[in-house]
Amino acid sequence: MISDYFKTVRKILVIILVLNLAVAMAKIGYGWYSNSLSMLTDGFHSFFDGASNVVGIVGITLASRPADKDHQYGHWKIETFSSIIIAVLLFLVGFEIIKSAIERFFNPTSPEITSISFLIMIVTIGINVGVSWYEYRKGRELDSKILVADSMHTRSDIYSSIAVIIGFIAIKAGYTFVDPIIALGIALLIGKTGIEIIKESSEVLLDKSIIDSKTIKNLLMDIEGVESIHNIRTRGKESNTLIDMHLTVDPLLSIEEAHHICKIVENRIKNCIPGVTEVLIHIEPENEENKENDE
Repeated sequence: MISDYFKTVRKILVIILVLNLAVAMAKIGYGWYSNSLSMLTDGFHSFFDGASNVVGIVGITLASRPADKDHQYGHWKIETFSSIIIAVLLFLVGFEIIKSAIERFFNPTSPEITSISFLIMIVTIGINVGVSWYEYRKGRELDSKILVADSMHTRSDIYSSIAVIIGFIAIKAGYTFVDPIIALGIALLIGKTGIEIIKESSEVLLDKSIIDSKTIKNLLMDIEGVESIHNIRTRGKESNTLIDMHLTVDPLLSIEEAHHICKIVENRIKNCIPGVTEVLIHIEPENEENKENDE
């Protein structure tokens, strides 16, 4: 099942890579030909969409490797780490765009804007809208951080392309200084997207709690033999959630009876909470100290 997940994500990333490279080459080629800084920088933004796809493909390939002696919990967090690399790439792109925009302010030139310029931007926006929607939907459906991060990257490309079209209109009206201003706006938008990706990915890497402990308690307290539950911890992501807890039982129960209760608890959690892949239970005899912990 996990193997199918990685194969699906990798297949999606390869499809998106081909589309992103086609969009990038169209923008870069005509942006260079027409001397439009905003279109050229938007093209490089699209090119780095493709670069992020490559990072995603490499990351998901490494993440799909099974657990081994040195990585007994598996390699799945590499997928999340790859999302942060995508964010870093975004920051680098934004920095380069800002440099180009500043240079254009001091060395202004007049871009050649034609109907072909508008046509290329409109067509590429249409492609990016489809790509972003599809990738984001599949990312949420599969709970894939890399697909969600990459779709946000592509979404920023849509906004920047719209800004470029607005800049084209202003340039046609004689306001050539708008070109580097639009480029700066694109750079800020790229930076904002990078911050959002890092924020979401860091929650997984820092083992942010996934499920409220009260939800788990309410789910289990009616099970016969469960006296109390405390020290509940959850981590991972929604499709791969790991839970550990302390469960108290009657001290007169045998090991076999206590183990049977644990299996019932584990099955209840996995059947009622989608995405839970591991439940670690520490059994304790019921006493006054445990009662206080449960409260």
